[in-house]
Amino acid sequence: MNKVSKPGKPIVLIAEKLAQSAMDVLGSDFEIRYVDGADRAALLPALAEVDAVLIRSATTMDAEALAAAPNLKVVARAGIGLDNVDVPAATARGVLVVNAPQSNIITAAEHAIALLMSVARQIPAAHATMAAGEWKRSKFSGVEIAEKTVGVVGLGRIGQLFAARIAAFGTNVIAYDPYLQPARAAALGVTLVDLPTLLREADVISIHLPKTKETLGLIGATELATVKPTVLIVNAARGGLIDEQALADALTEGRVAGAGIDVYVTEPPAKDNPLLTAPNIVLTPHLGASTAEAQDKAGTAVAKSVKLALRGDFVPDAVNVQAAGPVADDVRPWIPLASRLGTILTAVTGQVPVRLVVEVRGDLAAADTTILQLAAVRGVFGPVITEAVTFVNAPALAAEHGLTLSGTSTAETGDYRSSITLRAAMADGSSRSVSGTLSGAHLVAKLIEINDRHFDLRAEGDLVLVAYADRPGVMGVVGGLLGDAGVNILAAQISQEISGHASIMVLRVDALPAPELLDTIGAAVSASAIRGISAG
Repeated sequence: MNKVSKPGKPIVLIAEKLAQSAMDVLGSDFEIRYVDGADRAALLPALAEVDAVLIRSATTMDAEALAAAPNLKVVARAGIGLDNVDVPAATARGVLVVNAPQSNIITAAEHAIALLMSVARQIPAAHATMAAGEWKRSKFSGVEIAEKTVGVVGLGRIGQLFAARIAAFGTNVIAYDPYLQPARAAALGVTLVDLPTLLREADVISIHLPKTKETLGLIGATELATVKPTVLIVNAARGGLIDEQALADALTEGRVAGAGIDVYVTEPPAKDNPLLTAPNIVLTPHLGASTAEAQDKAGTAVAKSVKLALRGDFVPDAVNVQAAGPVADDVRPWIPLASRLGTILTAVTGQVPVRLVVEVRGDLAAADTTILQLAAVRGVFGPVITEAVTFVNAPALAAEHGLTLSGTSTAETGDYRSSITLRAAMADGSSRSVSGTLSGAHLVAKLIEINDRHFDLRAEGDLVLVAYADRPGVMGVVGGLLGDAGVNILAAQISQEISGHASIMVLRVDALPAPELLDTIGAAVSASAIRGISAG
């Protein structure tokens, strides 16, 4: 799907209230518009011209909303959950979806602790009697958390924070998480067990799972029949992970001693929700992320992501980029280089290849480098199509233009500790290649090879590539014409073919020459090809 190019600033639609710090991040780079995202009739027409939309939990970005936004490039959810975003539909349209996965993890863990302590000491009920003018001290007898066995269901980021905090109470922490390695759990001071064991042994159960097909209804009547009657259960993760009717029944019948619940299958819960009348329960209206600090973090995180996305840069918190997982810190510096090499490759070939292999060598090969393939595609297509090329639509663009994309990795280092090679097969059966590396403590991007010819030149700024029959005086002619036009050569390098009959000259210049000047230079030196590569 082609995005419509528009003059002026990109348009960002704020569909729900965000912290002022988020607006400060956006600054004056964008045209900011506002709408009540919960008002569907207002939302859909407001999406018509926007490049990005920032939402929280009240705005639904489904297929209908996405179809109403032909220019949309990014949906940013200021929070963790994405239940209100149709991620597959966004991906199909090439729209980046980002959230703020780190924004409320501390707040959520702290709220789970707060719910647990409120239930254990019956604080809300005791407060209610005091507010009514009653002194019923003898009615309320709580339980200590110290020396209890606490079962954490889901040991992800929030689960780990909860486990660390509850361990400080002098508890024995066990956890169920089928995706966590036992060694990592041991490092956290947590013993991994299966779910039946956790349910059977825990005095406290706190749930910290995402809502998926596998986790929905994970704890129902059957599971609650196996717990201790003294158990306290907390769910500040997602509604539906515990069967609400089964939990209410267990509380009423005394098979569960108490519960603290922040999330519900339907929010707000219906008036006939059985939890609303269950005994020994503390209920809060989905407050897990409701602190000033969390709202500030979420807003600023997605605002930064929007700025990156609308520049076409890699967004660390993207959820629908077709890479195998989170991008490692040691891979991220290579992303701009891979994209730059793709742009250089297009300049070298003059056309889009039919096959592109991204070869990773050296220490870098130990990491997941799938993202580098997408970065290379962005570079390849950037100079030749008018559509914005993103990490989301890069695979679709490759398929649309008949480009087969793949990657290889080898631990063999060659001449450099790590390097990337883009190897292209052309429609006429010929092949082309460019290679680069990051050099030194400052990770300087270097161009180190073109078509098997050695180079050692910074792969930054505006570049000029000249292919010509090797002979004396060419460098002088090129330099003279550039100088006459006021273009300064910052660095230059020439490399010959093995036969010695042809050469490629690469110049790093302070300004990209006009197309007419490139044509003049090409004619003056009888170049077989001359290309200008913008710094972007």
